[in-house]
Amino acid sequence: MIPETHSLVLTTDYRVPDPSRVWPLLQRRRDGLAALGAHHVFVYSSTTDPERVLVTIALQTREPVAELLRSRAFFEWFDEVGVEDLPAVFAGELIERFDFVTDPVPTGIVVIGIVVVDDVNVFRAHIRETRDLFLKAGIRRVRIFEAFDDPREVMFLHELTDEESASRWLGRPDIAAEWFSDAGVGAYPPLFIGRFAHTMHIEH
Repeated sequence: MIPETHSLVLTTDYRVPDPSRVWPLLQRRRDGLAALGAHHVFVYSSTTDPERVLVTIALQTREPVAELLRSRAFFEWFDEVGVEDLPAVFAGELIERFDFVTDPVPTGIVVIGIVVVDDVNVFRAHIRETRDLFLKAGIRRVRIFEAFDDPREVMFLHELTDEESASRWLGRPDIAAEWFSDAGVGAYPPLFIGRFAHTMHIEH
């Protein structure tokens, strides 16, 4: 899970024929990630699509994001693991977080999506007002990120205890309408449902 002090992130969501190749590649690229200001890397594996992987890179400052996205090396990483389609990329900053557990290690199921909201401040206020709803639903953690290039574009991460809890959360009509109905619309990838697979801490 992304540490509070590393709240700037670059997240990529993509499909590869062999997801087991992703983690060794990232390990080999440790020095390059460090040069770009990365502090942590998190890898999530999908529980609904065996070829889908989501990678979040936690950064020290915004500046490396543009440099990374322009870098040929960034796309060479995808070529090396066999990505055929240009992956969805989200770059943003943590704006809201709730933690209902003290265990720093993510052990459950994550639901991650990118949506567009009418007003991010109204959205944040609503989230705070409904905080107890997350706790009662068995949510362990909530993270909300605002995109650097569009303040109306947000990425959310809900961590639940297990697959059964996630299924109940995804199946609630009120929750689905509020959080999940717009995810996957247009250029945005569909909801990512998966579990934590690997983490890397990069010393500077």
